[in-house]
Amino acid sequence: MVVEDDFTSRFLLQTILSTYGECHGAVNGREALEAYKASKEKGEPFDLICLDIMMPEMDGQEVLKEIRDIEKEEGLTSEQEVKIIMTTALSDSQNKTRAISNLCNAYLIKPINKAKLLDHLKFFGLI
Repeated sequence: MVVEDDFTSRFLLQTILSTYGECHGAVNGREALEAYKASKEKGEPFDLICLDIMMPEMDGQEVLKEIRDIEKEEGLTSEQEVKIIMTTALSDSQNKTRAISNLCNAYLIKPINKAKLLDHLKFFGLI
């Protein structure tokens, strides 16, 4: 799932990722959290979430924390958790440190480098 309020950024990421499987999009954090929960309820949880930080209604940092709290409550191991890559224009150490402490799997600065993104997917065993 690509969570991004900017249409162009969302479209580009979805285009890259759709080569490797089904790719859903969400335009804000609240919609992303609802989609995450719905996918789990259907027994088809997401393998990957690319998550922007600056979004309306609920920012990416809040979504990341909520997802990790849900997974912790369910007793999931790190291998069972969804892989989350923060995809953001924010390069400051405070946001990066916060995302890492909330257990994101990677942090990529926009504009997203396709090769770096694919390297992470390979490392995670998703492609």
